[in-house]
This record gives sequence, structure tokens and C-alpha cells, in this order.
Amino acid sequence: MLSGRVEGGRQIDLNCDMGEGMDTDIPIIPYVSSVNIACGYHAGDAMIMRRTVERAFMRQVAIGAHPSYPDREHFGRVDLLGKTIRLQDLADMITDQLDLLQKICREAGTSLHHVKPHGALYNRAAKDAAVSAVICAAIRSFDPSLLLYGLSGSEMKRQADLCGIKFVSEVFADRTYQEDGSLTPRTEAGALIEDPLVAVGQVLTMVKDGKVVATTGKTIDLAAQTVCIHGDGDHAVEFARAVHAGLVQYGIDIRAVL
Repeated sequence: MLSGRVEGGRQIDLNCDMGEGMDTDIPIIPYVSSVNIACGYHAGDAMIMRRTVERAFMRQVAIGAHPSYPDREHFGRVDLLGKTIRLQDLADMITDQLDLLQKICREAGTSLHHVKPHGALYNRAAKDAAVSAVICAAIRSFDPSLLLYGLSGSEMKRQADLCGIKFVSEVFADRTYQEDGSLTPRTEAGALIEDPLVAVGQVLTMVKDGKVVATTGKTIDLAAQTVCIHGDGDHAVEFARAVHAGLVQYGIDIRAVL
């Protein structure tokens, strides 16, 4: 795993959503300690999954599944539950994606480390106990050793604790926050952080102090075990490089959660 100068035992996982057909995937891998690979439902395909798994494995980067609603048209960012997806269909939908990526991992000589829902499914699970419970049960049934990456302080943590699977509290480098700890919806102005220096500052405050400043100016507490950067932004590689450098500069060890 990537590591920097350690001071006081501080460490953080740096993850990136990828395998979505972006040219930025491979250049970002050297800067992160874990990746969340699209499983074909919102983006990607078996060839992209295989290539991403092989590159991540070569760099000793932890591999996670990034399951989504079946929605390539909207990149998985529209909530389909209650529309084209029923709650009772959700478990099989998750399991199918995990199974596909796990098979590819085994062919490459490695295995899955974690699961992180994508897009609208992630946002729904952060607030909806029933959806989180189904996701957690599906993960436990598939492989109870898999970690669940989810929004810090969200319903996903409560349901993971009840289900008996390990939860990893995720914070975001390139997204702004609301006072309740939720992410600012992408449909609203200011949802995305465009300046890498601002992103680095937010990351360091979250990792070192366990706090983030919401869009209202209020400081809120949160737990940070893994930091997400997105691989589909215009300056994704620049952001990854800047966040990695900022963490290393402050003596924070970058490594996957065990």
C-alpha cells in the first residue's frame, strides 16, 4: 500500500470510484489505496473491470465493488426504487454485481475487499433503513468478510452494525456538505469542489480534526476512515495527486482499511 511519513499513528484510506470507462482510471491508481469498480450496471463492462482489477492488483490497491441501479442512461444517479426497481429485487441486483466482479478478481489471483454502493443507491441507503438493511444482508450472505464503505454517520453504519458486517466511514474530498452531514445534491449549485487546494484543505480538516464546514458555514463532526475522490471529474488526476501529496506532507499514512 502507499504510505507516507507517519506521525502519531495517523492513517487514512484514499479511495476512488473507477472502472467507469474514464481515461483517468489508470493514472489515478498510484495515488490511492483502494478502488471501487463499476460492475456494469451504471458504467463499465467485463473488459474494463478486468483491466482495472489487474492494474489495482499490480499496485497492491484494495479492490471494491461499486454496485448500482441498472441505469447506464443516467450513470446511476437517478433513484429508481419504487419506479423500475422494487425493494425485493435489490438483494439479487447487488449479489449479481458482486458475483461478476468477484469472479474477475479470482481470475486475476486476488479477491474483493469491500463494497461501496454507487450514486443514487448510495444516497438512498444513507437515509433509508430498509434499503441499507437489504444491502447489508446481501453483503453478509455473499461474503461476511467484505467491508461496507458508506457515508459517515449515515443509516448505512447503523444497519451494518445491526447486521454484523464491518462498516468504513467515508468522507468526500470533492463534495460539499449539508448541516445534517449529507452531501449537497449534485443538482444544487456548489455541490462539487472545483479547486484542488480547497479539496485538500477539506480533507485535512476531516482526517486530522474529524470535522467539516457545511455550506451554511456551520462546523459539523464526522468520522473519517476513508476519503473518496471521483475518477470522472475534469481534473480527477490533478485532484488525486494533490490530495495524496497533502496527506503525505502532514504525515498521514495512506493505506487500505483492514
